[in-house]
Amino acid sequence: MDEVKCEALITAAEQGSLSRAARILGYTQPGISRMIHSLEEELGFPLLIRTKKGVELTPNGKTVLPYLEETVRAARLTHETSASILGLLSGTLTIGCYYSVSSMILPPLLKRFGTDYPRVRIILREGTNAELAEALENRTIDFSLAAPTPESLECDHIPILEDELVVWLPPSHPLAGKTAFPLEALTSYPFIITQPGQDTDIDRLLSKYHIHPDFHFATKDAYSTYRMVEAGLGISFNQSLFARGWKGNVVTLPFDPPQVIHLDISIPSLKEASPAAKKFIQYVEEAYRADGADSPIPH
Repeated sequence: MDEVKCEALITAAEQGSLSRAARILGYTQPGISRMIHSLEEELGFPLLIRTKKGVELTPNGKTVLPYLEETVRAARLTHETSASILGLLSGTLTIGCYYSVSSMILPPLLKRFGTDYPRVRIILREGTNAELAEALENRTIDFSLAAPTPESLECDHIPILEDELVVWLPPSHPLAGKTAFPLEALTSYPFIITQPGQDTDIDRLLSKYHIHPDFHFATKDAYSTYRMVEAGLGISFNQSLFARGWKGNVVTLPFDPPQVIHLDISIPSLKEASPAAKKFIQYVEEAYRADGADSPIPH
């Protein structure tokens, strides 16, 4: 079975769209459609159905999806291992990460890695903790660079760095002139939450301290939240990484007491990781591990 056709179907199902799948994989939409149709003919039943929102898997498609994913994984690992034996690092590497990580941490690493290993194709899948955990469980990403995964999900972990959670306030806010924002004050002002219910760092902190803010707005992305805070519609908080490159009229304060999150590389199995994944992880460690510990990555 052709792994390229399998990957086309998997990506279309993940994205819910043939056009988005085509953009991600570098094909035309008719090309993606032809590959999926060919796979359906090979298997003897439909795999996708069209809906008002795009496309989704048929019941039979959902049944065979894990086997198609395994076909793609096996083919990638075979190609990459063969290339490694020949001294050529190549293949496809799919990295799951926060939006903040893809914008603030990865670009210089991607540039350096791409210069050294131009035959490796890298796909970034940004998402929340919940979305990344699901992707790791289904093995649709090679590894994630985000908060540590839940204990219920078996993964190997490599600590990379720490980041501080900071509060975003409009300049007119009564606490904007303070040096820190009291954690308990989150309940005292209109709150704007980003991606609620997705096990985000916001969700985790509110749950940890049993805090119930006065929710006024919910957004899908942090930049929208940031701009709404700037407009005086409420307060919010997020990783300090998010706003480092944003130039807005927003006051940023640390919490009192300080709130720190940990960013890890989470990977289903370091031992079974592809050569490309192992090499990229080494690049991340070299750039961001502060403790200078030896890499636990098997060679």
